[in-house]
Amino acid sequence: MSSTIKSPWLIHYDASSCNGCDIEVLACLTPLYDVERFGIINTGNPKHADIFLVTGSVNERNVNVLQQIYDQMLEPKVVIACGICACSGGVFRDCYNTLGGIDVAIPVDVYAPGCAIRPEAIIDAVVAGLGVLEEKRAAFAAGTLETPELPDCLTAADKLVEGELLRDNYVAKTQDMSAAAAVAATTGTIDAADVAQASAAVAKARAAAANAAVLNGDADATAGADTVAADAAAGTAADTAADTAVDTGTAPANTATTDAEEA
Repeated sequence: MSSTIKSPWLIHYDASSCNGCDIEVLACLTPLYDVERFGIINTGNPKHADIFLVTGSVNERNVNVLQQIYDQMLEPKVVIACGICACSGGVFRDCYNTLGGIDVAIPVDVYAPGCAIRPEAIIDAVVAGLGVLEEKRAAFAAGTLETPELPDCLTAADKLVEGELLRDNYVAKTQDMSAAAAVAATTGTIDAADVAQASAAVAKARAAAANAAVLNGDADATAGADTVAADAAAGTAADTAADTAVDTGTAPANTATTDAEEA
C-alpha cells in the first residue's frame, strides 16, 4: 500500500449545492465521524489533493471552474460525485441553466447518491475511491494511465432532453411552428399577429444557434454579430406585422401589442 493511500488529501468543491450535502461533508470532519483518523486531510489547494469531492450539479457558471480545479490536480487523481445532484443533476436536472451531473464536465470514478447524503456514505465513497486511486497509481507508475480530454464550451443547450439535444430540439420546433403559421396565414386560418409571434420565435432560435456556434469555434464573431443584427430586424418586422393586424382588424390591440413586446 502506497503512502498516498495511507494518507490521501481531499479537496471539496460546492458546484451549486443547496448546502445539504456540504453540511454532511463537514460532519465527516467532526469528532463523531472523524474522517481524519483514516489519514484523510481536507485541503484547499488542488495541487496537493488526491481526491476531488464535488457536491451539487453543474451549470453554465461553474463548469469552467470545475474543469480548472480538475486540471490543476496532479495524476493520479480520483473524482467522487457526492449527492444525487452531483450524480445526475437531481431535482435541478431540467432547469434552464443546468447541464446535469458533474460527469458531463469531468470524468467521475465514484458515485455516491443521496439527498442529503449521509456522512457514513461519504466515508464509504472515499474508501472506495482509495481503491481506484491505488489502481491509477500503479497504472501511472507503469506509464499506462490514460488521461481523458475534457469537453469544451459546454452550455445548457448541449444537454440531452428526451434523447435529443436541447438546442436542436428548440430550433426544430420553432421552425416547424413558423412553417405552420405561414401556411395557415396563406389559407386564411390565422392572422398576421400569430405569424409575427412565430417569426420572432425563430429569430430567437437563430440567435441562440449563432451564439453557440461562436462559442464552439464553428463561426467567427462577425458572423454572430450579423446574425444578431438580422434577428433585430426580424423583431422590427414582427412589430410591424402586429400593428398591421390591429389596423386591419384581424387581431385585437392588446393581443398584438403583447406579441410585439415578446418579439
